[in-house]
Amino acid sequence: MDAKTKIRCALVAGGKYHDIDFARLELLKLLAEDPRVRVRVFEDYSNITAICDSDFLVTYTCDVVPSLEEQEALRRWVEAGGRWYALHGTNSILRFLENGKVDSPRWAPHFMQTLGSMFIAHPPIKPYRVEVADPSHPLTTGIAPFETNDELYLVETYGKLHVLLDTQFEGEATGFVDDRWERARHPVFYLHPLGRGTVLYLTLGHCRGHYDMQPLMDFYPAVERCAWDLPVFYDLLRRGLAWAKESAGR
Repeated sequence: MDAKTKIRCALVAGGKYHDIDFARLELLKLLAEDPRVRVRVFEDYSNITAICDSDFLVTYTCDVVPSLEEQEALRRWVEAGGRWYALHGTNSILRFLENGKVDSPRWAPHFMQTLGSMFIAHPPIKPYRVEVADPSHPLTTGIAPFETNDELYLVETYGKLHVLLDTQFEGEATGFVDDRWERARHPVFYLHPLGRGTVLYLTLGHCRGHYDMQPLMDFYPAVERCAWDLPVFYDLLRRGLAWAKESAGR
């Protein structure tokens, strides 16, 4: 692509229970490594026209659900050739119940089917091993299996996914309504083609600061950075952004 060509990016960074300020800033720093990329930042999908006018979309959210009209517009945009790099909690809907458990209600099937997955639960944060499901793909070439201390996303999947990284889990997702899980592999990094476009999803990247559990908790005692502490995570972010930018030249 010509160095004089502007690349338009929409970054949606917003939601609950995460240090969105930290994630937004880190993503903007990565996007700024390419001076062609000009970014518009949103907290949700309400400016859907501006989002769909972009060359590519990046999202880092938690419990941010587009309206049905916005969901349909996002699906049309992807199917027409858009590339969407969705991170961590983009596929989450969370409700804290009176019994203290967390539910993941299936209220937005159209949205989740576009993303290719829906978050259901995660076990308590502890180290787990991420395996390379497709070492031949450019997005994972040269990536070795690694251990991360992050939220291990237990998800429902939809459509035909090209899984790039995955992990295995069997056990209890303490505190969630769906808390018992049989042994299975869960995608960590995958491609979900739709029409002429594709969603790229990376489930890693939990982060939380002292004030991010309000109003449930006034002061969260720990600062959590999880996979953000790993060079391989930034490698995956850069690879995904480079992949997303390719759509601007087509």
